[in-house]
Amino acid sequence: MKKLSVNFLVIAAFSLLLLAFVTIKDGGIKGKVSPADSALQVVAVSGTDTIKGDLSSGIFTINNVKPGTYTVWVKAKAPYKDTSVENVAVVDSTVTDVGEIKLQQ
Repeated sequence: MKKLSVNFLVIAAFSLLLLAFVTIKDGGIKGKVSPADSALQVVAVSGTDTIKGDLSSGIFTINNVKPGTYTVWVKAKAPYKDTSVENVAVVDSTVTDVGEIKLQQ
């Protein structure tokens, strides 16, 4: 009986140890810039953290974003103006869609 109790405790401890190392996946930000060829770069900024996004045909994704509140900056090609979207909330394991960002000339 004692051996069974020890085995149970070892299995329980091992299970808790595995759960301690399970990481919650970071979130992300996605959206669309229009006109599609008007943006050079998209970044998310929160405090001192700056994360560069992937941009293709006006569609952007910013991956591995820690939970928090971000400002999304779109660096535009001339003659368009740079634009930002503030207070973009990111939570664990969720991709936040900021929708369409229309750049002005």
